[in-house]
Amino acid sequence: MDDDGIEDGSNSARFAGSSVGGGEFRWVDGSEVDSESPPWSLDEDVSGNKEDYGSSIRRRLIKKPKRLDSLDVEAMEIAGSYGHHNKDDSTWRTLALAFQTLGVVYGDMGTSPLYVFSDVFSKVNIKSDVDVLGALSLVIYTIAVIPLIKYVFIVLKANDSGEGGTFALYSLICRYANVNLLPNRQPADEQISSFKLKLPTPELQRSLNIKEVLEQNSSLKTLLLLLVLMGTSMIIGDGILTPAISVMSAVSGLQGEIPGFDTNALVMVSIIILVGLFSIQRFGTSKVGLTFAPALALWFFSLGAIGIYNIFKYDTSVVRAINPVYIYFFFKNNSGKAWSALGGCVLCITGAEAMFADLGHFSVPSIQIAFTFVVFPCLLLAYMGQGAYLMNYPNSANRIFYDSVPDGLFWPVFVIATVAAVIASQAMISASFSCVKQSMSLGCFPRLKIVHTSRRLMGQIYIPVINWFLMIMCILVVATFRSTTDIANAYGIAEVGVMIVSTALVTLVMLLIWQTNLFLALCFPLVFGSIELLYMSAVLSKIMEGGWLPLAFASCFLCVMYTWNYGSVLKYRSEVKEKISMDFMYELGSTLGTVRIPGIGLLYTELVQGIPSILGQFLLDLPAIHSTIVFVSIKYVPVPVVPQEERFLFRRICPKDYHMFRCVARYGYKDVRKEDHHAFEQLLVESLEKFLRKEAHEYDLESSLIEVDQYDSISVKSREPADTLEELTIPLMHDHNSENAETTTTEGGIVELLPSSSIPEGEDPSLEYELSALWEATNSGFTYLLGHGDVRAKKNSLFIKKLVINYFYAFLRRNCRGGAAVMRVPHMNIIQVGKTYMV
Repeated sequence: MDDDGIEDGSNSARFAGSSVGGGEFRWVDGSEVDSESPPWSLDEDVSGNKEDYGSSIRRRLIKKPKRLDSLDVEAMEIAGSYGHHNKDDSTWRTLALAFQTLGVVYGDMGTSPLYVFSDVFSKVNIKSDVDVLGALSLVIYTIAVIPLIKYVFIVLKANDSGEGGTFALYSLICRYANVNLLPNRQPADEQISSFKLKLPTPELQRSLNIKEVLEQNSSLKTLLLLLVLMGTSMIIGDGILTPAISVMSAVSGLQGEIPGFDTNALVMVSIIILVGLFSIQRFGTSKVGLTFAPALALWFFSLGAIGIYNIFKYDTSVVRAINPVYIYFFFKNNSGKAWSALGGCVLCITGAEAMFADLGHFSVPSIQIAFTFVVFPCLLLAYMGQGAYLMNYPNSANRIFYDSVPDGLFWPVFVIATVAAVIASQAMISASFSCVKQSMSLGCFPRLKIVHTSRRLMGQIYIPVINWFLMIMCILVVATFRSTTDIANAYGIAEVGVMIVSTALVTLVMLLIWQTNLFLALCFPLVFGSIELLYMSAVLSKIMEGGWLPLAFASCFLCVMYTWNYGSVLKYRSEVKEKISMDFMYELGSTLGTVRIPGIGLLYTELVQGIPSILGQFLLDLPAIHSTIVFVSIKYVPVPVVPQEERFLFRRICPKDYHMFRCVARYGYKDVRKEDHHAFEQLLVESLEKFLRKEAHEYDLESSLIEVDQYDSISVKSREPADTLEELTIPLMHDHNSENAETTTTEGGIVELLPSSSIPEGEDPSLEYELSALWEATNSGFTYLLGHGDVRAKKNSLFIKKLVINYFYAFLRRNCRGGAAVMRVPHMNIIQVGKTYMV
């Protein structure tokens, strides 16, 4: 159950097999049926009510039916199809979802009390209560401004049909403005029910201007893509740092309880837990997901209870930190050191982006309720309790969390903290898998093997290569840094970077899509962007202390993703330039200059329009070609989910006797392709049959309307006796094949003459022929025609382009998952040829 489209397979051109079945077949040449002059017929719904026929005809003529050589038909009406998430808005359902969010969304933010104050006061020495109150006030208002106000009440509303995250925002923008670098957008995509395209209103010229500037400026398109890729790369970097710091922080509590438990033991135990954590990923989160929410609920209850206990036991005056003036005193007393400590305060909001990224599994009200009424109060109580303890024991800053735990509760809290750390790590690992999958869907990441671990929840996936890469990197981070403080220095940069990207994208959504008042739209980046840039300046000061690590990770992933996207776009443009002209196809004739044998050839291509040049390579290399050829294009559109009944888009290529079609299989970036090749073949044939019937009906209707239009001027108003009227109409009828005509009298005495061809007398012979040819080809079998494309830079290209395309991109293509492996089709049904694209 791997997910991706077929693009290429092995490295050499070869004939791997043919799926032409046995038995005797008679193949009739297309010239035996005059496909250009089919007999006329009229559908029953038109002929059934003859009195309203004239007005119905005129209404239909206004619509101007489509050209039949490019007829778009969504012909997939399958029972049991799935669509968007059906989110029940009932109160109990919302509360149940809010409870579940504790285990999936808030694990990372919930474990931050383990290490926030220990990192802050590693930069600033506690000299008085003002230092504690100032740091506590910073933490309180950081949580209140960024997660609560920005994400809960603003960013969550910028969702893409219930989906959140960086790529969801990019997809939303791509729907309203054609900013995707891959030029494969079609007008028919806008008719997908999940597209929900609402263009900016003409009254707001600002939105139209922004849309026009984005669509016409290629540099802005590239900049927008780089911004999205940078945010995604940093989220993947979080998937490396979160498990490392969370597990080490939880295990570090043993250093004060077990004699001889030194740093080496801390590192070894943390590595063992991390290896176990990544080893169970292949079983899927659904196997242990039932324990996540109760465990995190118990963890938040523990944080709140311990916080209340410490506040009343040590110093209730800690509530003075609600006054933001202590932030000023904190910076006044510590100056430069306070600025460095600001980077530690960022750690209290790690995981805030998860509220938006994991929105697809829940609903906006559920996430808002969970944070507002559970997470936010418990975190405030936990930090206030630690602050009250520090005001009495300022030397306990290094182990503030475990030292503030009441006597006798250490081991229960330690177990819960370890479980919470593992859950927090699990959430970020799953988020990394989702980001990589979405990147692949939008053509920004090499194809990798994807395993779907749940039959019910399509979002639960496992990517082996990414999993083992994250595990190795986590082990190296723990073994190298050996301290939560050093890892925390690296942690903040990735988190703030993702927040800045989200702020920029949401601002664009406000201006382009929401059409928010300009003043309010600019206030959003001015307020939140300014705060985030302040935090970024603080965490960047730690580059030499470990802050370089997330930047290195993000840069590596950014290079991989942009190189893949850049090479794929150049390859697609090269295919567009080299596509075969229709004049050449007409010169070849219906036989295509070779022998047509029974069977269906599924030729996979990325082109959604035109005839790919790889067909010419097949005609040159193969002694025969299949009687029916379908150009299949696996295309991802910028929507979360494409309903199953709207999956396929069919077009006819060339005249009917060529028996060539195009099938565009459209998927959303959250869709899961679980069908095997047998199911795909069956669905495709059913869809193609419906397309042929629909096309024949539309063709007959158009032809009938044209012929009726010719007779429209012959309608005569009845002012004379019926016998005289009949005498007047008979000569006119004889001029137009009158022996087979009928007359009808409508209200008002209008006599309309209907051609006999508009009366249905059986099925269209041309349709019968095409359907029989399709069934014969289906019985003969399917063959998958795959092209292995080698992409090379032109000789006159710049050196940097040659380096990127000929080496980096070529390396990624050689080592990514091939098309045959993706579709899991039998090798005996595959034919592959090689072709070099010069870009």
